[in-house]
Amino acid sequence: MTAPSTPPAGDGQAVLLLRLAGPLQSWGDRSAFNRRETRPEPTKSGVLGLLAAAAGHPRDHCLEDLLPLRLGVRVDQPGTLLRDYHTVSDYRGRPLPQAGVSAKGIQKPTSPAKHTHVTTRYYLQDAVFVAAIAGPADLLTTLDQAVTNPAFPLALGRRSCPPTQPLSLGLRTGDLTQALTEEPWQASERAREHYARRLGRERGLSQPVHPARIDRSATVEDPHGDDIAHDVPVSFDPHTRAFTSRRVQHHWLSIPTGFPHTDTTADGPPADDTGHDPFALLGW
Repeated sequence: MTAPSTPPAGDGQAVLLLRLAGPLQSWGDRSAFNRRETRPEPTKSGVLGLLAAAAGHPRDHCLEDLLPLRLGVRVDQPGTLLRDYHTVSDYRGRPLPQAGVSAKGIQKPTSPAKHTHVTTRYYLQDAVFVAAIAGPADLLTTLDQAVTNPAFPLALGRRSCPPTQPLSLGLRTGDLTQALTEEPWQASERAREHYARRLGRERGLSQPVHPARIDRSATVEDPHGDDIAHDVPVSFDPHTRAFTSRRVQHHWLSIPTGFPHTDTTADGPPADDTGHDPFALLGW
């Protein structure tokens, strides 16, 4: 399912492809009160944070080398949303502090005393994404090597969400959209076969149908995009965390399924029909 790496383009630009998959992922772009949300797909802050950790950058490291990189994300397997009822207590039995701090920077005690704090956290289960990062070939070559041999543990948005392998799919030539269009479908074997069986049932057949291509949604960073994502990190420093916005464009891409044997003819529409399926993003 993974295409071989190709050498960087002659103009010094390349695209690094990452397969972001794991039992749990959580790509938050905001936290309000006791809720920790997740976006339905990876954020730029999350992907750059993963690359910074792989390269060994501390949290207060300058991000000027990573910020110009452009990001595109393809949803190969959307997964399902998990809600976690989470409680926090002090193991010493002491009352919990509140979020506010005193003039000396010390957290104030809760009043009245509170011993258990309840939070709600959201995760994506069994999701698979392909992230394409475009930029200078020499920088992406270094980052590709760092992802393979990371300096710090890598996570899919949160520390409790480690990625499965393979993480790096290697370097590609061309632009973001081209790289995302040409890379074979990275969904799990179970999800791929489930899709083939469902397609066969829809066509009134008693056997699975293995098409050559499938439509997948993608979000590509584009200065002329018609949507805005507020997920660009200015600093990861815990004391001065800040974010800004970028413009993005949403697409439906017809990508190769990577099935060993594809069906070129079948009753009903052609097996490689790339017409838009409004339920494809739901994995139905």
